[in-house]
Amino acid sequence: MPFHTDQIIQVLGDLKHTEPAKECVPLNDKSTLMISIFLCVGLVISYLPQHYRIIVNKTSEGFSAWFLLLGVVSSTSSFLNIILLQWDSIVCCKSLSTGACIEGLMGIVQIGLQWAMFSLVFILFLLYFPEDKKRELHAPSSLHLDLPSKMQAPLSAEWKVSLVVAATCIGHLAISFFISILLLIIVGGPEHWQTNYWAAFLGILSMLLASLQYLPQIYKTWKSKMVGALSIPMMMLQTPGTVLFVYSLVVRPGTNWTAWLTYMVTGILQGTLLIMCITWHFRNKRLGIRDIDTTAAPIVQSEHDEPNENTRLLN
Repeated sequence: MPFHTDQIIQVLGDLKHTEPAKECVPLNDKSTLMISIFLCVGLVISYLPQHYRIIVNKTSEGFSAWFLLLGVVSSTSSFLNIILLQWDSIVCCKSLSTGACIEGLMGIVQIGLQWAMFSLVFILFLLYFPEDKKRELHAPSSLHLDLPSKMQAPLSAEWKVSLVVAATCIGHLAISFFISILLLIIVGGPEHWQTNYWAAFLGILSMLLASLQYLPQIYKTWKSKMVGALSIPMMMLQTPGTVLFVYSLVVRPGTNWTAWLTYMVTGILQGTLLIMCITWHFRNKRLGIRDIDTTAAPIVQSEHDEPNENTRLLN
């Protein structure tokens, strides 16, 4: 029986408003999978020298708190960005084998590891912040000199900034995570414009912060002309690996330029910092200056310590 015009219009209208079912197809791209696994292992290994250097020397001297703030917020935004963009791959794990699921989620794993390892650097920065720089040198406000044991020097500006940075990073993570989960539950995946726009916002925010991330550290290192607790081996491992890292993200299904441009910009700036650190390292070595000062800070006597004949009345 032939279709009438109104029937054809109705059928086309129904097709227009019907969403096609999502098809979960395994990637089966072994070369990309091998590159992703190699990068994940290399990423973890590349951060170990930095973690080790801070822990062994028991100081995070030389790090810029603003550098760490921009890095943590940028990596957090990038991590949530790729989770949202590849949400369909996460959902498809229900119908795929374990191997196919892992292969489809390697992009998320890569950026997740990047976020975790850099965040650990920030945690170590706070834990091993130099004790002698947490408080300002006390200046008496009157002619009467207080005993050191009775004085409570105010927090230093550098330590205050570090605490504010920590609170900002935690706040950004909590708010961004809450909004992302809310969109996925109420609206849906990246096929919906609200979720897609939020993912794009996170990606652009990550890109902008990554573009600025290394500038405070480059300035601090240039001004101090000291390597400090920065790890040259870490940067030597990470900078060349940026090319492969970006490539592996570019070929991932569902990702766009907002997911990988961040790391390309970061790699260029990190290379600049690496060249600077190598320059200062050999310069200071020639001058007999150590890269990092590990001398202990002077110990202030506590009010609970027993005085003796060697105890100074005034400092």
